[in-house]
Amino acid sequence: MPIDAAYTSSMARPKETAEIILKHHPGLTLHSVDELQEISHGEWEGLYESEIEGNYPGLLHQWQTSPETVQMPGGENLQQVWHRAIMAWKQIVAAHSGGDSVQTVLVVAHDAVNKALLCHVLGLGPESFWRFKQGNGAVSVIDYPNGIDSPPVLNAANITITCRGAC
Repeated sequence: MPIDAAYTSSMARPKETAEIILKHHPGLTLHSVDELQEISHGEWEGLYESEIEGNYPGLLHQWQTSPETVQMPGGENLQQVWHRAIMAWKQIVAAHSGGDSVQTVLVVAHDAVNKALLCHVLGLGPESFWRFKQGNGAVSVIDYPNGIDSPPVLNAANITITCRGAC
């Protein structure tokens, strides 16, 4: 499928994924956007759940049940991720709207960012964060059929199938 523009988090994994996709779209520039980086888990980074629970009793359960209420020690809270991801999303959508033709834009990001964006386009708040599953390499399709100022439409979410040849 033709792509008109491509954006990614500046972190290694999504950037590598975007570069692999763009091998099939020569001539496109990949734009890195720091605001699309994954949530900073701070002191939780690299720890097993049992270690998090041992060091921060009850906080992991709170994250799993009410993520919008948790400040990760030395890291971010969901509201911070929410704000920066949605700000970046709006800038990307605005940059590719209003022209004479419909544009297809690739955005490669992370689990927490993707969930925040899915909640946003459906009018849901951070308390709905866990209502979405985002598999590694999953594709979601969001359209603005009546322009940038109209409500977006989620056409597909978390597509993780692979195709060989024609699909």
